[in-house]
Amino acid sequence: VQLQASGGGLVQPGGSLRLSCAASGSGFRINVMGWYRQAPGKQRELVATIDYGGSTSYGDSVKGRITIPRDNAKNTVYLQMNSLKPEDTAVYYCHVPFGMGYWGKGTLVTVSS
Repeated sequence: VQLQASGGGLVQPGGSLRLSCAASGSGFRINVMGWYRQAPGKQRELVATIDYGGSTSYGDSVKGRITIPRDNAKNTVYLQMNSLKPEDTAVYYCHVPFGMGYWGKGTLVTVSS
């Protein structure tokens, strides 16, 4: 499975950003897709996951500010981030937890004025 993430960039505090992750080459229906992030000097942490039926889970630090829409027909998952804070600055990784697990290359989000 190849995961291609995009949409990162520089945004001001309080702003919004939308990340995309397209999966290809799976040969099977992908059940769970998710996003993790890793800030400098910190461990990678869960941001959000969504399964094929639309059930979601969110990390405590982003609840209420982030949603994870998904387009099953396109094998694409999004991360809609609102009310961004400087502490949201991190590299965001797309993830499919199947077998050994698949990771995208990551896209950098910087929240700064």
